Amino acid sequence: MARIDYLDVFFSVQSFQEEELRGKSAVIIDVLRASSTIVTALNNGAKKIIPVEDMDGAMRLARSMDQDDYLLCGEKNGQKIEGYHLGNSPLEYEQETVEDKTIILNTTNGTKAIKKANLANRIYVGCFLNQKSILKALEEHDDAVVLICSGWQGRLSLEDTLFAGSLISKMCGGTLPENTKDGVKVAFGLFEKFGDDLERAIGSSDHAKRLKELVPEDDIPFASQVDKFDVLPGMKDGILTNLNG
Repeated sequence: MARIDYLDVFFSVQSFQEEELRGKSAVIIDVLRASSTIVTALNNGAKKIIPVEDMDGAMRLARSMDQDDYLLCGEKNGQKIEGYHLGNSPLEYEQETVEDKTIILNTTNGTKAIKKANLANRIYVGCFLNQKSILKALEEHDDAVVLICSGWQGRLSLEDTLFAGSLISKMCGGTLPENTKDGVKVAFGLFEKFGDDLERAIGSSDHAKRLKELVPEDDIPFASQVDKFDVLPGMKDGILTNLNG
């Protein structure tokens, strides 16, 4: 298991510099909703997911591929981008839609965090849906691990911090050692306070309130489920695949 004293937590895309991840491994967290969507899509048979930073990057990539092989997917400020096949609701990524497809994914926060982590030794994507798979992967690490919460436009997001805290709580058996970094203490403390009712806590978060008028109402309870899928999204050469597949 990755050592708790080697663990750190960043609370938004803007809270770290790329160079800080060199020599470390990273878990990218965007519970609402990029991580939940990525995990669901891979579970339902998507061949691979290519995260991009913006719409221009998505269109350049799409033009280089056979139109029968990919789905252009994502959102801006919570809303599906006009002309895209799918938005960023994990419930859209059903097996009959995504099986054997390459997903080109562009989101407001999550995919930017993934791309910014490009100097990390290894990059995983995690959320409550695949918590056990993330924990199992971290058991094999003896390098420093950073839990990167995507946040919302540079601000802390409760739901991402809760998942980071949940991982930390499981890793330390519910008792946090004293020699941990401040970010680890904050995430662990929030999970201790609000982790008993994840759906309620996530539903009361600022980001959930922002999304309420924009996304299917089932997205939040869906993303609040723990260990629903045995999926480990891992990045290699800019492409996410299921390392458990």
